[in-house]
Amino acid sequence: MFISKNSISDENNIKYYSGDEGILSLMYHRFNEHKYPSTNVQMDVFKKQMETVKNSNYTFSNPKKFEENFSTPKTNKEILITIDDAFLSFYLEAWPYLKKNKIPFVLFVSTEPIGKKGYMNWKQIKEVGAEKFTVIGHHSHSHEYLIDEDNDFFISDIEKANEIFLKNLGYIPNLFSYPFGEYSKFMRDYISQNFDYAFGQHSGVIDLNKDKFELPRFPINENYGELKRFNSIIDSFPLEYEQLLPVEKKLSVENNPPKFKVKFFNKQDNIKNINCYSNELDKWERSKIILNDNTLTIKFRGPFVPRRGRINCSLNDKGKWRWFGVQFPIQSN
Repeated sequence: MFISKNSISDENNIKYYSGDEGILSLMYHRFNEHKYPSTNVQMDVFKKQMETVKNSNYTFSNPKKFEENFSTPKTNKEILITIDDAFLSFYLEAWPYLKKNKIPFVLFVSTEPIGKKGYMNWKQIKEVGAEKFTVIGHHSHSHEYLIDEDNDFFISDIEKANEIFLKNLGYIPNLFSYPFGEYSKFMRDYISQNFDYAFGQHSGVIDLNKDKFELPRFPINENYGELKRFNSIIDSFPLEYEQLLPVEKKLSVENNPPKFKVKFFNKQDNIKNINCYSNELDKWERSKIILNDNTLTIKFRGPFVPRRGRINCSLNDKGKWRWFGVQFPIQSN
C-alpha cells in the first residue's frame, strides 16, 4: 500500500499576492514522428525553441529544485521542460541534444508500455534519470482514461506503477502527471496525499499560489508549436488568484455547466482588463464574465460537450500578458 504523505489534501500554499514571475511549463511527447502531428514536434523546430529560451531573459528551471523554487516568488521567470510517455523517439532524437546542452527537464513515465515497441526501456530511463539536471516523473501505469474508471481501479493502477518504479529505479517518483491532464476531485485528493506535485494539461503559468496538484502546462506540438506562437507562450506570466471554483473538475449532467468562480487578490489593480474564452456548446467564444469585488464569474451559454471543456483567461497588466486556463473532463453518460 502506498503510504500517504499529506494528512490534509487541501492544505496548499500561503495565499497572498506575490508578484511571482513564475515557472512556465512546456509539455512535449514525440520527436520527429511525423505520423503523429498532435503529439509530435520536429527536432529542428524543437532546437529553435530551446535556443529561443536560451536567448531570452528567462532561465531553464531545474526540476531537482522544483520544491524550493515553487514556494519562493521568482524575480525572473523560469521555463520548465516536461516530456510525457517516454517514447523511444525522445531518447533517440531529443535526449542527445538535451544532454549535450545540459537542458533540465522532467520525463514522465507510464510503466505499462516501457520496453515495448516505440517506447524506451528501463536501462534507457535509468540513464536519463542519472543526470544532475533530469528528474523521472510518475505518469500512472496504464495511461488509460483513468477518469472513466472507478476509484478502486485508479488507486490500483497507481500502486501497480509504484511497485514497478521501486523494482526498476529503487524509488517512487514524487512528481506526477495526470494522463491526458484529466482528473476528478477524488483523483486530485488521492494524488495530493501521495505525491509532492502534480501536473495537468491546462494552459497557464505556475506561481506559488497555484494548487500544487493542478499545475498548468502549455502543450507543444506540430499544430501549436510554430515559433511565433511559441514566443507568445513563453512571454506569458502568471495570473494569480486566491481561489478557483469548482473544486470538482469532472463534469456530469448534474454539474454541467459548472458554477465557475475565481477570487482574485485585492492588490491586483488591473483585473478589470481580464477577458475569458470558453468552449461550451462545442464552440469557442468570448465568455460572458461578471466581475464584482475582485471575484469573477462566468455565465455560460450552455453545457460543455464531451470530451473536454476549457476556459482560458488573460489580461494585459501594464504590458505583461497574464494567463490561466482550466480544463473540465466531461462524463459522456
